[in-house]
Amino acid sequence: MIYRSKAPLRIGLAGGGTDVSPYCDLYGGAILNATISLYAYATIEPLVLPEIILEAVDRGEIVSYDKTDSLPIDGQLDLATGAYNHIVQKYGPVPSGFKLSTIVDAPAGSGLGSSSTLMVAIIGVFAEWLNLPLGEYDIAQMAYDIERVELAMAGGKQDQYAATFGGVNFMEFYHDNKVIVNPLRIKQEYLFELENNLLLYFTATSRLSSTIIEAQSQNVKDKNKESIEAMHNLKEQALMMKEAMLKGNIHDIGRILDFGFRFKKQMAKGISNSSMDEIYETALKAGATGGKISGAGGGGFMMFYCPGNTRYQVKKALENFGGEFRAYQFTERGLVTWSI
Repeated sequence: MIYRSKAPLRIGLAGGGTDVSPYCDLYGGAILNATISLYAYATIEPLVLPEIILEAVDRGEIVSYDKTDSLPIDGQLDLATGAYNHIVQKYGPVPSGFKLSTIVDAPAGSGLGSSSTLMVAIIGVFAEWLNLPLGEYDIAQMAYDIERVELAMAGGKQDQYAATFGGVNFMEFYHDNKVIVNPLRIKQEYLFELENNLLLYFTATSRLSSTIIEAQSQNVKDKNKESIEAMHNLKEQALMMKEAMLKGNIHDIGRILDFGFRFKKQMAKGISNSSMDEIYETALKAGATGGKISGAGGGGFMMFYCPGNTRYQVKKALENFGGEFRAYQFTERGLVTWSI
C-alpha cells in the first residue's frame, strides 16, 4: 500500500504579517488569502526493513536512519524529521520502517507558504497511513506547533490554515493561538476575473523569511510606532479586500493591493529592496493598478493586478528583469489524502 497527500500553496491578498506574534496576540490579526494550483506532495511507502528514508525529490536530498522513535534535528530535512518526532511522541511508534518522499511546486523562500504547506502535507500523509483522528483545525495547529514552537522557525499562522482548509478565506488571529477560518462564498465570475487580471511573477530570487519576520516581531516588542501602525493598516486592508471580493468590486482590488504595498514596507527592513521597487513601479507604469510582495518579502513572488488587457503590457515591460510569470488557478480544496 502507498499513502499520498497533497496540499495547495496560497497567495496572500491582504493583511499579510498581522498573523505573526506578538502583533496578533496583542491586537488581533486578519488576513485574506486564497489557495492556488501549486502544491506540496508527500508519499509514504512502508518498508520491510527497519529503516527510515526521507527524500526531498525536488531538492535532490535524501537521508536514511535506522528505525528509531526520535530522529536528529540537524538541518537535513528538518520539517520531515520534526513531523515524525512529534507524531511518534504523541501517538506512539509507527508500525514499520518507511520511505517518505516530498515534492513542492515552488522553492523554499518563494513567499507562497511552501514550507508550512509541506508540513501540512507531511502530517496529512502520516494521518492517512496511521489513521489518525485529526480534523482540519487539528492538522493546521499541529503544523504550526511543530514548525514554529518545536523547530523554532519564525513565521506566522496563516499558511498552515490555508493549506489545510483550501479556498478563499478570511482568517482571524488572536492570543492563545486562537484562529477562526471564515470561508468566503465568492461568485465564480468574480474569481475568474481576478484570476485573469492577477499576475503571479517570480523574481527568480528567494530569501530567508525568518530574518524579516524576526525583525517585524521585534518592532512590535519594541513598540515601534511606525511598524505597528503599518500593521493596523494592513489589518484594515484585509477588511477592504473582503468587502470588494464579496460585492464584486474587483477593479478596486488593484488600489487595495497598492494601499497594502505602501504600508507593508514599513513593517520591517528588508521587506522590499531597490530591485523589487523598480519591478513594482515598472508594472504600474505599464498599466497595473497595484500589487504586492508575497509572503514576508525580500524576494520570491510578486503579484500585480492588471485590469482590462493590461496584463500583456505588464508582461512585456518586465521581460528584462529576469523573472518569470507563473500560471495558476484558484482552488477550492485544501489538504487531500488517499492510499492505493
